[in-house]
Amino acid sequence: MNEPKINALLDKPSPKTLVEGAYRQLHDDIINGVHPPGMKLRVEHLKDQYEVGAGTLREALLLLVTDALVVTQGQRGFRVAPISMNDLEDITRSRLLIECTALEMSIEHGDDEWESNVISAFHHLSKVEQKITAESISLTDEWERRNHAFHDALISACPSRWIQYFQSLLYKQSERYRRLSILKQPIVRDVHSEHVILFESSIARDITRARSALSEHILRTLDGIKKMPSDFFNGHSGRNVQDSHDA
Repeated sequence: MNEPKINALLDKPSPKTLVEGAYRQLHDDIINGVHPPGMKLRVEHLKDQYEVGAGTLREALLLLVTDALVVTQGQRGFRVAPISMNDLEDITRSRLLIECTALEMSIEHGDDEWESNVISAFHHLSKVEQKITAESISLTDEWERRNHAFHDALISACPSRWIQYFQSLLYKQSERYRRLSILKQPIVRDVHSEHVILFESSIARDITRARSALSEHILRTLDGIKKMPSDFFNGHSGRNVQDSHDA
C-alpha cells in the first residue's frame, strides 16, 4: 500500500535535493498567499530569497507548472496561477468526479493494510481537530498535512495511478483556495463531524454513503468561498504585487 507516502505527509521529512527544497518552499508560499495569484515570479529575485541558484529555482518552478500552481508566459517567465470562482467551480466538479471514483475503487480493493492506514490517518487528524479553535490558526499547517494524509489514505487502495495523480493535482488546487479564505471563516462548519462520517462509512465499506459524505465534504469548501466578500478574488489577484515587481 502507500503507507510510506502517508507517513511522509504526516512527518514532512527533510528534502533530499536543492530542487525539492526550493519546490517545497515555493509551493507552501504560493498556497499560503505569500506569492499571491497573478504575481510575476522573477528568478533573479527569488534565487536570493530562497538561497539557491537560478537553474535550481527554474527546475522548482517547472515542477510547480506541472502542479498548475504556476503558469509560463512564453519567454516572459513565470507567474503564480490566477484564481477565480469559475476556476474553483471547475476544480470542485473535477474533484467530485475523480476523488469519489477513487474512493469507491479504494473501498472495493482495500485490504486490512488499507483499513489500518485509514484508521491511523484518521486518528492523527482527529487529535489535531480536537485542538483547533477559532484562535488556533497556528495549527493550520499541521492540520493540512494530516488532512492531506487522511484523504490520501482513503484512496490509497485505488488501483489506477492516473486517477490518484489527477486527484493529487486537484487537491493541491483546492488547498490554495482554502488557505486564502481560512482567516475569514465564511460559514459555520464542523469539519471534524464531516470527517467522522466519511471515515465511518469508508471503514464500513458503505460505498453509497461514503461517496455522499465525500461529495458533501468537498462541496462545503465551495459553499464557504461563495460566501466570501465580493472583492475576495480581486483582493487576491496579485495586481499590486505584480505591478511593483514589473516596475
